[in-house]
Amino acid sequence: MRRALALAARGPLGPNPRVGCVLLGADGDVVGEGWHRGAGTPHAEVAALADARARGAATAGATAVVTLEPCDHTGRTGPCSVALLEAGVARVVVAVEDPNPVAAGGARRLRAAGVDVVTGVLADEGVAALGAWLPAVRRERPFVTLKLATTLDGRVAAADGTSRWITSDVARHHAHGLRAEVDAIAVGTGTVLTDDPSLTARTVDGGLVERQPLRVVVGHRDVPAGARLHGPGGALVHVRTHDPAEVLRVLHAREVRHLLVEGGPTLAAAFLAAGVVDEVHAYVAPVLLGAGPAAVADLGVRTLADAVRLRPVEVVPLGPDVLVVATPEPTAPTAEEH
Repeated sequence: MRRALALAARGPLGPNPRVGCVLLGADGDVVGEGWHRGAGTPHAEVAALADARARGAATAGATAVVTLEPCDHTGRTGPCSVALLEAGVARVVVAVEDPNPVAAGGARRLRAAGVDVVTGVLADEGVAALGAWLPAVRRERPFVTLKLATTLDGRVAAADGTSRWITSDVARHHAHGLRAEVDAIAVGTGTVLTDDPSLTARTVDGGLVERQPLRVVVGHRDVPAGARLHGPGGALVHVRTHDPAEVLRVLHAREVRHLLVEGGPTLAAAFLAAGVVDEVHAYVAPVLLGAGPAAVADLGVRTLADAVRLRPVEVVPLGPDVLVVATPEPTAPTAEEH
């Protein structure tokens, strides 16, 4: 299964899950391997079966070890469950069951046909390998990461509006790596008008990475004709609303699985208040300003008991700065926890 997970990691990020498959012969030797290379290409199981054929290996009686439950629907490709049955596979070992109601059912079909199906093998590692895709499909909305880049006292700009650069080159390069992993980046119209961002994912030398995220503008004001958002980069999507739920509906329809909310304070507050932020990436620089806009606008919190509480899951030193990755607490703390 760990080999299948390693194969899955070779697949591209995007609307489809990264899946890997290893075929074992009756003697336990590997007879085929495969992974999903993107939309419209053979799924991991079919790729592994093709690899076995290319090796001249028999698949009758084989065991398929796959990171995600074989699909049972016909889309751009046929059902993997049927392909495994036609190949004579006798046993299927799965890490994670498919939460997608359109694709799920492969395990049920295989069991009904007499195939021995085992699920939940290295399930935690399988969930981690699927990344944002799994919660996005389960919730029927994009997984939302809120990115903040602030001074030690929580400012995103000085009193005169200057904000470049609060964090170091090291932190900014890391943030571009995060951009390269997501499907879309969102900012409000205020940020567009104030900062004129390009919202691109770039390499260390400043070039554009091959896969660019969608550039999403939230709000009613127009994007200026000369804005850098019209330049090289991902497609521009303007969602004329202030409702985060509507933004997520529009992006879900476009098969966006991972949304990075970058700015500004008003948009950050809107997503936090709506309860749709799944994780926060806070890049914090050892800088003090004492004045200037805060990272998050008014959340309506009037007492400490109503604060948005986060649970740190990772702390990463980045040159002089620090990245804190945190997730919202599922419930507010009780009085006994203070």
